Amino acid sequence: MNISEVSQQTSLPAKTIRYYEDIGLIHPLRETNGYRVFRESDIHKLAFLGRARALGFSIEDCRKLMALYEDQDRASGDVKKLAEEHLAQIEDKIAQLQSMQATLRHLVRECAGDARPDCPILRDLAEG
Repeated sequence: MNISEVSQQTSLPAKTIRYYEDIGLIHPLRETNGYRVFRESDIHKLAFLGRARALGFSIEDCRKLMALYEDQDRASGDVKKLAEEHLAQIEDKIAQLQSMQATLRHLVRECAGDARPDCPILRDLAEG
């Protein structure tokens, strides 16, 4: 299967597939003319990577997850630990975003939004 077919099947852009190959996440075969030949296992790995990335895992975490996936002697606790660490990062990010939202909501409420130059939003940004 060629890269455009794989791209269509996995919903990953060809550029992303090439990047995953460049950084060693996948290893498609090469024909004598240099074209990539993707096996079913490559497609499965790409779908796995696409799902992991959609869940926000970093490339390095994807590398770890792939290694764990391919290791038949893995401990599920290792996978869970990685997922729990990622979940904690997501929860921290959500808390940061909620704080930003609350601050902006307050500033928007305080701003009259009229023709006067006084603006609590700009004042807050200037004061830091």
